[in-house]
Amino acid sequence: GMAAPAALQRSVVSPAGRHTASLIFLHGSGDTGQGARAWIKQILNQDMAFQHIKVIYPTAPARPYTPMKGAFSTVWFDRYKISNDCPEHIESIDSMCRGLTDLINDEVKNGIAKNRILIGGFSMGGGMAMHLAYRFHQDLAGVFALSSFLNKDSAVYQALERNESALPELFQCHGTADELVLYSWGEETNKMLKSLGVSASLHTFPNLNHELNRTEIEKLKSWIVKKLPVEAEKAN
Repeated sequence: GMAAPAALQRSVVSPAGRHTASLIFLHGSGDTGQGARAWIKQILNQDMAFQHIKVIYPTAPARPYTPMKGAFSTVWFDRYKISNDCPEHIESIDSMCRGLTDLINDEVKNGIAKNRILIGGFSMGGGMAMHLAYRFHQDLAGVFALSSFLNKDSAVYQALERNESALPELFQCHGTADELVLYSWGEETNKMLKSLGVSASLHTFPNLNHELNRTEIEKLKSWIVKKLPVEAEKAN
């Protein structure tokens, strides 16, 4: 078999109270877990933190990245180009799905049920999250994708065409002024996933480029707490 992937480095925001749910946030290409956490902290003026939810920001291992002429970058997978109209680099996507599955399994070993785990991310991180959840972990609580997209013939769509089971809900956000990942790519991804049975929302941010803003993160936080509510204390 293949060598087990090395454990991913991660930055963690611990819950204030009892840990009963987990959130995995995947950074955009070239960033790190620490960088994504710091960015969100800067926007909110504090960490994105919860009473009962552990927030995990893993860092992608550095690898040669084709859109940067093969220079090493912390990316979740390779792309032939930054476009929704080319094949996916499925080999690198699948190898990272294995590494991120180890991260999910770590949480399960800590006593967190799969339906109490959310995964998502910004840009490439959101694309990675959609592959991971809709192809390999359909029992997760939900998925979020901020300024993200899937390629036209994505393996995600192929997997869902054959799918019978209930699927995690998708929370998508996208700025209409995004010049790197076009709004239309995000919109098309949303329509495709809906047509394949995913309950998906798309929150549109006028004049927002390829970035996050406070309104968006506050909306995301509300959705997170809706999907991962505080559990009532179990009677002994």
